[in-house]
Amino acid sequence: MSLRGRGAITGIGETRYSKRSPHTAFELQIQASLAAIADAGLDPKEIDGIIPIGITGAPAEAFVTNFGIPDLRFSALSPMGGASGIGAVQIAIAAIEAGLCKHVLIPAGRNVSSGAKAGVRIHQMPQFHLVTEYELPQGAIAPAQLYAPMARRHMELYGTTSLQFAEVAVTMRAHALLNDNAVMTKPITIEDHQASRMIADPFRLLDCSLESDGGAALVVSSSVRARDMPHPCVQVLGIAEGHPDSPSSITQRGDLTRLGIAKAAPIAFEMAGVSHSDIDVAEIYDCFTYIVMCQLEDMGFCKKGEGGSFVEGGRLRLGGPLPTNTHGGLLSQGHMLGINHIVELVRQLRHAGGRAQVAGAEIGLVTGYGDMGDGAMAIMQRG
Repeated sequence: MSLRGRGAITGIGETRYSKRSPHTAFELQIQASLAAIADAGLDPKEIDGIIPIGITGAPAEAFVTNFGIPDLRFSALSPMGGASGIGAVQIAIAAIEAGLCKHVLIPAGRNVSSGAKAGVRIHQMPQFHLVTEYELPQGAIAPAQLYAPMARRHMELYGTTSLQFAEVAVTMRAHALLNDNAVMTKPITIEDHQASRMIADPFRLLDCSLESDGGAALVVSSSVRARDMPHPCVQVLGIAEGHPDSPSSITQRGDLTRLGIAKAAPIAFEMAGVSHSDIDVAEIYDCFTYIVMCQLEDMGFCKKGEGGSFVEGGRLRLGGPLPTNTHGGLLSQGHMLGINHIVELVRQLRHAGGRAQVAGAEIGLVTGYGDMGDGAMAIMQRG
């Protein structure tokens, strides 16, 4: 069975992204969810499927109670870190196609203002359970420390440079300046990137995504129903997830530079029936600058080792051949577990991207990156 064209994103919602939200993670999820449901033209009681995202995601029962949902017919979890959102969209479409439910809510929210403890966060996430065996004894307890060896290996094998990482950071910041709902509001230069402090070699501060508060949510419905809903139909043409070799330990992989999305991308492209040249806009998970260029390689936009040169020359900027993270991404808009990337792609394909709109965007892709390298990808089309 192919899920091609079977489901659509019919509602999107976001709260303000900030660093000092007075609201709890659950309150932020509720706010974003109500916005997404209203955007879909639905009443909260019409939601009959829920897939909460992230370790701060409230259980489905909490939404049933708060929204007065009379008949929740489906709930699930997608525990893949930043790949969970797209994984949840895939689950939602499959459940809808199977006749289990009609409208699935995918909510996410986080509040880290009180100070997130990296070690605590690591052990709360199921995909990190083996970090204690291989990585933790070396002092690696935070994502920057875990992924730094991946980036360094790429640099040693292919000559990738920190200046090329900087190209990604500067591009994401330039796009965030066009977004009224972005945490970072000051431009940066290549020189600013190079002068930022080292976090975990080779990652500097400006290579790292934000820690921010906020909420985001999606509503997924069938493509048939979507055509009678308020906004232009944004249907999912192709979708897939993939898991890296040695999924529980980065250091035990034969190839540190290959991510799970290398397995997902061919499936998604084949299902969608499109080629790389058909993609008008891309929203690529950017927990770190290096991860963007690595995904570009693994998706086939360039050969392995050529990601550094691929991102040079403004290729990812608005007006370039592959406008990427038009909202500013995790690096500059806000960290919302990649749900904000899906929201932005839908906005672009609705032609509601404001100052960051890619002219005439009809087909776009969005990716997710899980904490140990899980990958997910969706290709969507304005219908």
